[in-house]
Amino acid sequence: MTANVPALIFDRVDFSYGQRPVLGNVSLRVEQGEFVALVGPNGGGKSTLLKLALGLIEPDRGQIRVFGVTPKQARSRLGYVPQFATFRRDFPLSVRETVLHGRLGLRAWWKPLTPADHEAAAQAMHATQVLDLASRPIAKLSGGQLQRVLIARALATEPQLLLLDEPTAHVDTRAEHDLFDLLDELRSRMAIVMVSHDVGLVSRHVDRIACLNISLSCHAAQPLEPGVLERLYGTPVKLIDHADRQLAKVPL
Repeated sequence: MTANVPALIFDRVDFSYGQRPVLGNVSLRVEQGEFVALVGPNGGGKSTLLKLALGLIEPDRGQIRVFGVTPKQARSRLGYVPQFATFRRDFPLSVRETVLHGRLGLRAWWKPLTPADHEAAAQAMHATQVLDLASRPIAKLSGGQLQRVLIARALATEPQLLLLDEPTAHVDTRAEHDLFDLLDELRSRMAIVMVSHDVGLVSRHVDRIACLNISLSCHAAQPLEPGVLERLYGTPVKLIDHADRQLAKVPL
């Protein structure tokens, strides 16, 4: 990892889909080893920001750097977990085969997998606690297990920056807490940027919360005040007590 170079920089970035502005003058700096949550309403630009960081789309204005180079140049240093699995759950793939797919982008397509690839996949499965499921078909997994497998697939690339798009959207509360425990362990090895709607839960784990609704503002890792959330979501927000803490509950 390049010393003292930020993992991710957005510098006054604009992006539009046709005539519809999605990001406006967005600046964000994520340091190596930092865990940042990205929150905001649906349509506020969160997934678009991740796609820009991955180099899948180009900004209309501004500059994006990942470890000092363009996103396309840094793609091998990125891991990505999509909000939805991009394959059919009934496709006949095992957990091991799914995780090994994370290694395919690191070589020419015609070259076979190596012992090093299998070792990286095994380490990723061990880190995500799915190694004992290696031979299980993905169709037999719970939602929480599948999310861990998708994270293992991303970790198999041995990333230095991990991008996650609402990884807890389709799992139960226990799996959600387990996932954050896993991310707490991973943050010593990489920078993490995660899209989430659960402002209260992420505030316990991240270094900063980046609020995005076309424009972006960053806040310290603590439950955000109702006024901040109301401006972000454009609607009243309730605070409820959960596990002896006040947590923000925001509409989706």
